Amino acid sequence: MLATKRDERGQYEMICIEELVPSDHILRKIDAAIDFTHIYDLVGDLYCPDNGRPSIDPVVLFKMVLIQHLFGIPSLRKTAEEVKLNVAYRWFLGYLLNETTPHFSTLSHNFRNRYTPEVVEAIFFWILDEINNAGYLSPEAVFVDGTHIKANANTKKAVKKAVPKAAKIYEEQLMKEINEDREKNGKKPFDGPKPPEEKTIAESTTDPESGVFHKGEHKKCFAYTAQTACDKHGYVMDVTVNPGNTHDSTAFDGLYDRLRERFPQIEAVVMDAGYKTPWICKKVIDDGRIPVLPYKRPMGAKGFFRPYDYVYDEYYNCVICPENQVLNYSTTNRDGYREFKSKGYICKNCPQRSKCTNNAKCEKTVTKHIWSEYLEIAEDIRHTLKYKKLYEKRKETIERVFADAKEKYGMRYTLLRGLSQVTNWVRLKFAAMNLKKFAIRRWSTDGNLRLLLVFFSFNFNFCFA
Repeated sequence: MLATKRDERGQYEMICIEELVPSDHILRKIDAAIDFTHIYDLVGDLYCPDNGRPSIDPVVLFKMVLIQHLFGIPSLRKTAEEVKLNVAYRWFLGYLLNETTPHFSTLSHNFRNRYTPEVVEAIFFWILDEINNAGYLSPEAVFVDGTHIKANANTKKAVKKAVPKAAKIYEEQLMKEINEDREKNGKKPFDGPKPPEEKTIAESTTDPESGVFHKGEHKKCFAYTAQTACDKHGYVMDVTVNPGNTHDSTAFDGLYDRLRERFPQIEAVVMDAGYKTPWICKKVIDDGRIPVLPYKRPMGAKGFFRPYDYVYDEYYNCVICPENQVLNYSTTNRDGYREFKSKGYICKNCPQRSKCTNNAKCEKTVTKHIWSEYLEIAEDIRHTLKYKKLYEKRKETIERVFADAKEKYGMRYTLLRGLSQVTNWVRLKFAAMNLKKFAIRRWSTDGNLRLLLVFFSFNFNFCFA
């Protein structure tokens, strides 16, 4: 028998919006996990108490941005359209079916002009504090890595620009120790650091604060890099955003300084090979923490001896080559490397010279950084069973965070421009990820607790019936 559906689109119906949202919807879990009224304390000073027309509830604005990041919606305009049509979104915001939801321009204006980076940062850490207070955060071991976010900038709209190379944050300390080492070895100290060199970069005319990113098989593009740290459960503890042409080892200091200030209980810092530099190892070790780093393949020409084939003799301050010849100390350069040179008349007749050097004077120069002992300490740590297992958790923590952020939450590229706006965007996205993970775990824990209470209550009543 053929059945047809009557057109009842004009029918009036009594509906409770509460009944239309599934009991296990993710927005229900988030709403039950955290008290959003705390936002009023964070943004109250940004509103005038007795002047102007009434504002849109700041909790509503924050929840709309939260919806955008939770469900990977690319823009605020699209988010405002989805909020109009989605019943669960309306329930989460506290709007009835016939109420007018905020326009996207209101949302955009507030997060561009009113809610400063300090406010967004406060919201991020407020959520993180809630997670920590619940006992879900484990900051003893922190996993650090960087990922690139494609910028909203055309590679064809760029100009070549000569800029000075950025001074290293540790340059003054390094120069002091270089001069101490030179004086110890009978060399004249340097007057000061070498003058800054210039480099030519491609600067976007669309988004000048982004930087060129080109790695491996990736297509050359303008991008930002997000230096991120998380705990063993995958909760993002902090993030800093830099231009895409900033190396991980250079961007590390800004993130690490923020981490150690906020989380003094950190014991180990787990990083990949891009962070294995003398300065980073020294900084972490001198702070009383453990740098957990992997093996780093030696850099050098193919077919030549590797750096570890040349053995440093600390007592005599010299280097022994694979043919058991001595390379004596020559100098300590401005970059902090001790130079050890061989005798040309000895190397000239060496049977292994083709694997050692192609220098016209038949001289081999081996360099060793004045902070290389910190690299050796990190290498010893790498071989311990405890930290081997800890390093293996990178793929389950920080790598998983980046995978989820890009595949599920739309962090592969950004439509915003400028370092400040992109930083806010990234912080809000990680805040949403943290909140979702926290809400699911708390919902599961509270549900299990309720089941246990029901179970014990039933058994108690049964026993005494």
